[in-house]
Amino acid sequence: MSAKEKTTGFLAEFRKFIARGNVMDLAVGVIIGGAFKGITDSLVNDILNPVLGIFAGDNEALAGLSIPLPGGGDLMLGSFLNAVLSFLIMAFVVFCIVKLLNRLHKKEEAAPPPPPKPSAEEALLTEIRDLLKEQKNG
Repeated sequence: MSAKEKTTGFLAEFRKFIARGNVMDLAVGVIIGGAFKGITDSLVNDILNPVLGIFAGDNEALAGLSIPLPGGGDLMLGSFLNAVLSFLIMAFVVFCIVKLLNRLHKKEEAAPPPPPKPSAEEALLTEIRDLLKEQKNG
């Protein structure tokens, strides 16, 4: 097998992998998640950060909260808290989406189709069976 056949086979296999629905769904999810992360970061940095900064002291944004370390440098506690807030907001939104999807799937599964009506032959056999039971018991 030549190197060209290996490459063609590998590329064909890769193309087949990429064309699957699950991979495309994942790609769309990653792109939307990246865009939503920007919204979440803006919510934390531009809205929650200044409000929480009031409680941090000096009416400074929460991101500016730091603890000076001996020997120089600062422990950037505010930046860490911003990252934790962003994570919690993203996790909550994902939880709500998964819960909604599970509820929709349960509704689809909750209503199974009614059993099919028995055929005329089955109905006649059931009637004969019931008559035979009555004769036997009577």
